[in-house]
Amino acid sequence: MFAHRTKWDLNPNRLSGVLARHRAGGQPVIDLTASNPTGVGFAYDGQAILQALAHPDSLKYQPDPQGLQIARRAVAQYYSHRAPEISIDNILLTTSTSEAYSFIFRILCDPGDEILVPAPSYPLFDFLADIQDVKLLPYPLLYDHGWQIDFHALAQAATDRSRGVIVVHPNNPTGHFTKTSELRELNAICAARDLALIADEVFLDFALEEDSPVSFAANRDVLTFTLSGLSKICGLPQMKIAWIAASGPPSQRAGAMARLDVIADTYLSLNAPVQLATPGFLQQRQNFQAQLMARVRLNLAELDRQLSAQPVCSRLGIEGGWYAVLRIPATRSDEEFAVELLSGQGVYVHPGHFYNFPAEGFLVASLIAPPQEFAEGIKRLLGML
Repeated sequence: MFAHRTKWDLNPNRLSGVLARHRAGGQPVIDLTASNPTGVGFAYDGQAILQALAHPDSLKYQPDPQGLQIARRAVAQYYSHRAPEISIDNILLTTSTSEAYSFIFRILCDPGDEILVPAPSYPLFDFLADIQDVKLLPYPLLYDHGWQIDFHALAQAATDRSRGVIVVHPNNPTGHFTKTSELRELNAICAARDLALIADEVFLDFALEEDSPVSFAANRDVLTFTLSGLSKICGLPQMKIAWIAASGPPSQRAGAMARLDVIADTYLSLNAPVQLATPGFLQQRQNFQAQLMARVRLNLAELDRQLSAQPVCSRLGIEGGWYAVLRIPATRSDEEFAVELLSGQGVYVHPGHFYNFPAEGFLVASLIAPPQEFAEGIKRLLGML
């Protein structure tokens, strides 16, 4: 009865099963996987958010496949200091970055075509690719005094059916930014093989260094789709709006936007109130981002303090984002350790294999958990080592 593309194993994995039983029994959990900014104690200007949603034009139906101009202008303004040449004509609004990926996969790939994706990286790509009948080809990120792309492996992985390369900037969960030299190499590989670049920049604003990282929206050498949205930038995942910013050679960019327009016009999935509120939401992002980065730095300092007394565990370098990657002794599988940590200590972390780490000995911890919970969770984790 059902399509083969949805033939997933829908049984919960072992860790998820333990978590469900833990919570069903009313046992407290220190959640070191926290990703929802609205649930970890940040202060929002509730009145301003609700006022932004009360725009009088919300009562009118004014469909535009690319999204309302008021929202696209706000997105272009967001990029003004990173990609000042971007035009609202090359911005298309979607309900989420997941929807943005699905649109891009549709205009680039026939069934069975391939997209190259970094490893480690976010596991959502597997499901998005399955739903769109796209095959993922992983290319490795290597850690040696910092993260870097293995360009030899990337070039070797591409085949005649490859259509694009995904870059997460900064990567989730490794927290590394794509360097300018790496962008040049990516452009060279994509140009030689007629591949598009797909850059996920949802964590772009959360850099730990002072210098503002470059956005792929300014890339002109190859066809490039830059994805982002309000979920991370403004800490408003419930306000469903994201976007695609297309750049690159004019003829390819125009062809891409024409095709995206047809897909967006077919679905018309974006709602007017959130589009009209987007300028107001983006104006409030600095307050949220300042709170979040203060939290990340505080928790990172606490993590380093505790690690200094426990040399058997270390953390890998991080340049931005909300997560820390911990290196632990590979004396058992990461999932076994995570299950024991949850069962015995009530601390929930993600094992590295959730993110396609190539070996055992990695855990991923959220840096936006409330500081007291974070400190206690790390203490219990290290106590198990």
